[in-house]
Amino acid sequence: MWHKESAREFRRRRAVALMQKSWSIPLIAEALGVTPPSVYRWRELAQSEDGLALKPRPGRPPKLTDQQIEELKTLMSKGATANGWINDLWTAKRVATLIRKRFGVRYNPAQVSRIIRQRMGWSPQRPAMQLRSRDNAEIERWLTEEYPRILARARRRHAYLVFIDEAGFMLSPLLRRTYAPRGEQPISKCADPHGRISVIGAITVSPEQHRFGFQFYIAEDNVNFHGYSIVPFIDTLRKWIGGPFTIVWDGILIHGAKPLVDYLMRYRYIVNESFPPGVPELNPVDNVWGYVKYGRLPNYTPPDLKELRRRLSTEFSRLQNRPDLLRAFFRRTGLTLDPQEPSKFSWAPDGRLVIGERGNSKSGWLL
Repeated sequence: MWHKESAREFRRRRAVALMQKSWSIPLIAEALGVTPPSVYRWRELAQSEDGLALKPRPGRPPKLTDQQIEELKTLMSKGATANGWINDLWTAKRVATLIRKRFGVRYNPAQVSRIIRQRMGWSPQRPAMQLRSRDNAEIERWLTEEYPRILARARRRHAYLVFIDEAGFMLSPLLRRTYAPRGEQPISKCADPHGRISVIGAITVSPEQHRFGFQFYIAEDNVNFHGYSIVPFIDTLRKWIGGPFTIVWDGILIHGAKPLVDYLMRYRYIVNESFPPGVPELNPVDNVWGYVKYGRLPNYTPPDLKELRRRLSTEFSRLQNRPDLLRAFFRRTGLTLDPQEPSKFSWAPDGRLVIGERGNSKSGWLL
């Protein structure tokens, strides 16, 4: 294995090289800032089997064994509430308390932080929000039974898959950490904390040709979507696709409103399907919202809704020309376009169902 030479090893090697050039020992010692006995010792080391490399110094053995570190991982994976705290927040101080109670070893928080990062391989992460009513068994059934059926039926019909979702964008900025002088907290000034713009978006996918597209509609200021306002957007998609397609979206009330039901009765080649309740991470359009909010517009403070609308239109229009990003948003859900290929999901040690490639929080979106 390649060994990175230290400054001390370089100085030893340089001393031997100067000796080979007939420099005197006192002159070498003066040039390198060491004593002559050190130079003599290095000459002997150069002639020995060990050479000039520094020998690792034996350090104090760690107070926690590798087995205890693994036990600590297991305890922490269950959450802070399972270990006696009222909320699921792990801090270095809490972990130090857990180590003291469980193993009788005392560490200060700075030492615990190094253990968590270096020996456990953990890092600080922002939790993702999930509903308590989330049914993991139903989600697994949908992934293994319902989605393959939806996909196979769409392929038989030569139909597009159309994933649809709605989101709100506020004048109040989504704040992320930024650099500032120490002790001087930066200030973001908001024009109207209640100003809001609703957006509906659709990622269109051709299961046969794997083509990805994006369509969107921005509602009027401070107006939410309802059954009547969704129908024109669906009709725009129908004209743009020009053929059969399958809608996949949340099973919320406005997606089953009478105006929409009546519209779908007129166009039987549009099939309506729903995700299981409380799983926004299965919808690739949710990744569009995350990318724009967390990756493109954090700390963004427009002066009014007009400027916010212009910026949103620019960002979503940009995505229409980025099928690579749309494909990445789809892959992140763990869904597949091959009926024979299973969707990606796994079970975490604490019993959570982990869907797709959700190792990072939304704050990890690349700019």
